[in-house]
Amino acid sequence: MNFALFSMQGTEMLFRFFHYFAGVVWIGMLYYFNFVQGEWFKELDADEKIKSSRGVAVRTLVPRALAWFRYGALVTFLTGVALLGLKGQSFGSEMFKTSWWAYISVGTAFGTVMFLNVWLIIWPKQKIVIASAKQIAAGGAALPEAAAAAGKAGLASRHNTLFSIPLLFLMGAASHLPSQVNPEYNGLKLAAFVVVVLGALEFNAIKGKTDNLKITSIMGVTHMGIVLTAILYFGIEVLTK
Repeated sequence: MNFALFSMQGTEMLFRFFHYFAGVVWIGMLYYFNFVQGEWFKELDADEKIKSSRGVAVRTLVPRALAWFRYGALVTFLTGVALLGLKGQSFGSEMFKTSWWAYISVGTAFGTVMFLNVWLIIWPKQKIVIASAKQIAAGGAALPEAAAAAGKAGLASRHNTLFSIPLLFLMGAASHLPSQVNPEYNGLKLAAFVVVVLGALEFNAIKGKTDNLKITSIMGVTHMGIVLTAILYFGIEVLTK
């Protein structure tokens, strides 16, 4: 008896399942941090009677949530790389001439930067914040670099939220949007377009001001995400014709 799951297509399906599962964990935690926890922390800071609850949350809740967050990102990234490899075997060199590649390659660029933000910015900065909260609980003083670290982690997290909106659109568009591309389109122009847009935004994620309401507010990042999605979509359409 032949089982479909043990075929080449079945292997791809299995990697896709783990990719989706880990992605839901990762992005779900990202949205929890940005849409729920961050706003709750603001309420705690505004009420002196319950302000100390933030320290408890940072010491006990946040480390658990960050573990799911960063390892969800790791598994999503690794299974995504595996899926690209399997697709390359299926399509061969023709893969680079498809609308699927035009959309998924742009999505992959954004997803990769998001993954790097998690492990190189958000997690290292949050470790400082957690260590500071534990030091305060033990009767010591807050780490002097903790406030700046929290701001940098928050800014990178907001940018990841921004990037996730076009990423989800591009993943869906790759397989379900009936877009036609010219097989001879100039991939270097598309790559340059993505590098400029993504590079500028990532520079702001690293060096930008942490009090910029256009990116640090929920409504601001959501609106910017929709605008960014439209820019990327029209850019792909124009540059692949």
